[in-house]
Amino acid sequence: MKINDVSKLTDLPISTLRFYERKNLIPDIFLQRDANNYRVYSEEIVEFLEDVKALLSVGFSIEELSLLVSQELNLSYELKKQVVEQKIKEIEDVQKRLKKSKKFLHAVLEGKANFQTKC
Repeated sequence: MKINDVSKLTDLPISTLRFYERKNLIPDIFLQRDANNYRVYSEEIVEFLEDVKALLSVGFSIEELSLLVSQELNLSYELKKQVVEQKIKEIEDVQKRLKKSKKFLHAVLEGKANFQTKC
C-alpha cells in the first residue's frame, strides 16, 4: 500500500506519516521500499497508526512512543513498563480532576455552589 493510501485510511497527512518515520515511530515490519525506493506499507500499518493516534490523544509524547516501539535490545521491558505505568497514573490524575470539576458544575446548575451567578 502506498503512502497516499495509508494517509486516506488513517486521516493522517502524508507529512505526518513521514514525520513518524523520521522519529522511528513506524517499525520496519510495517514499511518496505520497492524497486523505485517508494514506501510500501503493509495492511497492518492502519491498525498500528490508529493505536498511535489513541496513545497521542491520551498524552503520550512522540519521544515516549518512539521508546515504546523501539526494537533496540538495550531498552528494557522494565523501562517501557515504567513509561506506561506513569502515563496511567497521569490519566488517573486527570480523571480525578475532571470528576471534581463535573461535580462542581452540577452544583452550579443546582444553585448550590458558591459562585458569582446562578444558572
